Amino acid sequence: MGQIESGLAAWTADGGSWLFVVLVVLVGFGSGVLSGMLGVGGAVVTTPGIRVLGASPLIAVGSTVPAILPGAVSGAWRYQRTRLVDWRIGLVCGATGSVLAYAGARLAGHVDGHVLMLITAALGIWSGVSVFRAGARVGAGVGAGAGAGAGAVSGAVSGAVGADAADGAAHLAVAEPGVVALALVGAVAGFVAGLLGVGGGAFMVPLFTGVLRVPMKRAVASSLVAVAIFSVPALLTHWYYQHIDWRYALLLAVGVVPGARLGARITVAASERLVRRGFGLFLVGLAGTYAVGELLALLRS
Repeated sequence: MGQIESGLAAWTADGGSWLFVVLVVLVGFGSGVLSGMLGVGGAVVTTPGIRVLGASPLIAVGSTVPAILPGAVSGAWRYQRTRLVDWRIGLVCGATGSVLAYAGARLAGHVDGHVLMLITAALGIWSGVSVFRAGARVGAGVGAGAGAGAGAVSGAVSGAVGADAADGAAHLAVAEPGVVALALVGAVAGFVAGLLGVGGGAFMVPLFTGVLRVPMKRAVASSLVAVAIFSVPALLTHWYYQHIDWRYALLLAVGVVPGARLGARITVAASERLVRRGFGLFLVGLAGTYAVGELLALLRS
């Protein structure tokens, strides 16, 4: 492991190294695929990715933010073509989240970088487990007559109960999320996005699907709208406080747009259950590995 780390550090010593360029662009492409598929900002990939490639913890948080906006816009545009975007959800969450994103980004400079990385890993594990469990319930519900219990929602959710396409011809009875519930989700997600340099979708999507009972594909598509909105104040704040290394940020942006379009195409064609379970397994595995590595780095420091 030490040899790998020293080798990567050597690659990043020269920002013009073609190998460094290729690796960072590939990290951006992978994060774009994740963003388009699962409605997250992709920083659960880019933050640990550029940490491995030599970025310090705080720079790893800030430098991922510029790539979030183009990835989210590209993915949302692809989903809009299939009419999966719920603009009410995306705009309400984005509006409230943008205010708190600024506060989170300001706070990031006052928190130990390793602690931020460990919080990012914990968020990834929580998100993955939540959505994977929901995917298992979706699979069981489809086999036994899906939708019988999907109308039971949290007391914080208000709105009329209706029908929404969840997966092809299968329909789940869902509640239309209330403005207050959406505003609360957006506010917390925006704060997390600013603090950790993530898109916020890893927090929003599990709450959309688990608490607000929004079908997975609709949740993924709509979260990208919110992610795009509150990535703007997060970007400006991290830029002002010099948390961004543009060498990383621009190369990530090059890879993220084509990745996001591919990811959205995959999700549109996939089943509801497959998207949920794939999201869960990926995040748990990635975040668990990342947490172990960051703990070891913290112990060595």
